[in-house]
Order: sequence, then structure tokens, then C-alpha cells
Amino acid sequence: MKAGWSKVEIGKIAELRGRIGWKGLTAKEYTDRGPLFLSVHSLNYGDYVDYRDAFHISLQRYDESPEIKIRPDDILICKDGAGIGKAGIVGQVPAPTTINSSLLLIRPGECVVPKYLYFCLTSPYFQEIVQSRLEGATTPHLYQRDITTFPIPLPPLEEQQRIVAILDETFEGLERARANAEANSHNARELFDNSLIRLFEEIEVKAARLTLAQASTSFGRGRSRHRPRNAPFLYGGIYPFVQTGDIRNSDGTVLEFSQTYSEHGLAQSKLWPAGTICITIAANIAETAVLGFDACFPDSIVGMVADPKVTFPEYVEYMLRYFAAELKALGKGSAQDNINLATFENATFPFPSIENQRQAVETLTQLSRDTAFLFQAYQAKLKDIAHIRQSLLQKAFAGELT
Repeated sequence: MKAGWSKVEIGKIAELRGRIGWKGLTAKEYTDRGPLFLSVHSLNYGDYVDYRDAFHISLQRYDESPEIKIRPDDILICKDGAGIGKAGIVGQVPAPTTINSSLLLIRPGECVVPKYLYFCLTSPYFQEIVQSRLEGATTPHLYQRDITTFPIPLPPLEEQQRIVAILDETFEGLERARANAEANSHNARELFDNSLIRLFEEIEVKAARLTLAQASTSFGRGRSRHRPRNAPFLYGGIYPFVQTGDIRNSDGTVLEFSQTYSEHGLAQSKLWPAGTICITIAANIAETAVLGFDACFPDSIVGMVADPKVTFPEYVEYMLRYFAAELKALGKGSAQDNINLATFENATFPFPSIENQRQAVETLTQLSRDTAFLFQAYQAKLKDIAHIRQSLLQKAFAGELT
């Protein structure tokens, strides 16, 4: 412990207040206007409590719990559910505001700077204490009585203010860097999408048009029979069984699978060859990828084996990305968005010469690699920024921040 610092339980330097149960309050009582009613969603947008996801309750319900009417500089921490341990500090209060039972209100006393206490509660030091209390718990929950006894390092007020000033300035810079990295990640993706659009707009003008069936040697749903669909004996064998989620996460080529079919599963399906273009037709419509291995797939996926005299898989996959918005639009209007084989019966697509297709694929593949490299670099930068923030918080509450 640094000279002049002490370790103090939170309950001795702050008031802790929580909603006692729901007092019978249910979602049916939410109103269109009136006092704001905060949940953990208000802690999702940065250091300060955000009000965009707040519900409203009646003035009577607001007044029944005066101890949790929030004020500026209050700190809110989530003590239940998926967001457990999240915290936010209250800035301006735009209207009378209270909290639901998943949040705990911490009101700092005169001996602690509110922002200092907030930073402490979001630091690795405090979060490690939180995790230690949750390990082995059947239902994750932070009890108010436990938080009251959590010890925090407490320097003199002047030192607290210095730490807050340094962290505020540094985190402002990190936030600018994070926003730039996120914008650049988006721009990298957008660069590829725009290039794809421009290239296929040019191809559409000149190329002959065919249906997918006309450009294939095999075209149809993944499963030949529909029943039994989910029987256990269909699974667990040696045949890869690709599902819509595998297509969604493939980035153009399916290289992994999450399930396998048995001989029984194969008997009611079909083993599609590597190189088959997969097109999802339900739930997530018009997502596409090329199989990297022989596999079965369900009837929520259409398979196309390209006719080598007409086209090849990589071209078709890129082309269908270009037409994805049109295909999705065709699936609107039903209870659950979907398209089917009939959607493709009359739909035609541009197929230029094999050589022109090959040139298009080479251009897009190189751009895709460059885009992926940039995207990964920006994602790594985002991780570095998050690590720097946590490292600074760790140093701050160990007395090592200079």
C-alpha cells in the first residue's frame, strides 16, 4: 500500500441502496411518460449512465422508494443477470429517475471523489473481487451486504482528484482512438462491398443471363426427405453436416462444421461435393459460402454444383453476395422470412465468359484479402485499447499512476 493510502470498506465511505424486490411492480405498469426507470441497459454506453433505453413508471411508483431516486454523481452497479459487475456514474439527471431491482445505487460520501470511486469499481482490482464472489454460485448475484464490505484503496482527496484527472484525459484519447479504429473497420468492409457492387454493375450490362439451375450440374435442397428431422439417430456419424450458422460464420468458404450425420442421416439427405455453393433460404436469407469438403446440409440450404463449362464456385458466391439484397426482399411478407427453390426458377443472373469471371474473382479475392488484413489490424487495435484502459486502472489503484 502506498504511503498515505488506506484500505476502506465501501460501506464506510458511501451509502448503498437498492430496490427492495419489485414491490409488485411489473412491466404491465410501464407508462408512456413519467419518471424514468433504469435497468442495466443504461450502463452499456460508456462511463456515464445513459437514458435512451429507460422505461417510464407512474409518479406514485417513483415516490414509494425515495432512497433510490438518483442524483448527479451517484454510481449504479448491476448486481444480477448477464451484466453483473457493470457500472456507470450519473451525470446530469434529465427527469425524476429511479432504478429497477437489478441495479444497486452507491452514493459517495465526502471523503471520496465520485469519479474516483466509479473508476475503482470498473478496475480489474474490483472486478476480480466480483468474480471471486460469483464462482460456484448457482444463480449469479452480488449481494448488497457483500458489496458494502468490499475494500477499496483510498488515497487523500487531492490524490484522488489527480488520478481522476489523469484517467479522464487518457481515456478521452483512448476513446478517440477506439472510435477511429471502429470507423476504419467499417470503412474496410465498406470498401470491399462498394467494389463488389461496381464490378457487378459493369458485368450486368454485357453478360448473358442464366438461371442457377442452367449454370449447374446439380441444384436443389440439401435434404431429400423431411422426416424425421431431428431424431438423435440421424447424427453423430462420419459425414459432416453443415448448418446455416456454419454458412453465416464462414466468410465465403466453409472450412468447419458443428455437427455430423450418421448413415441414417445420409440416407435421408445427400453428400454434396466440395466446391458446392450453399445458399441459405430460411432465417438468414441469401447467405452464401462454398463447401471446403464433402458435406450434407438441411433443407434450409440450397446447393449448387457449378457446371465447369459455364462458371465456377467462387464467381457464383461473389455474384450471389451482390444479389443478396434482392433475394432477401423476395422472402419478405411471410410469417417467417424465407425463400424456396421456386424463387430461383425464373430468376436469372449474369454469367460472362469464364475468363472474365476468373478476372473478376482474382480482383475481388485480392481485395478481400487486403480488406481482411485491414479489418484484423483495426480489431487488434481495439483489443489493445481495451487492454491499455484496464492496465491504467490497475496501476491507478495500486498507487503506480504517474
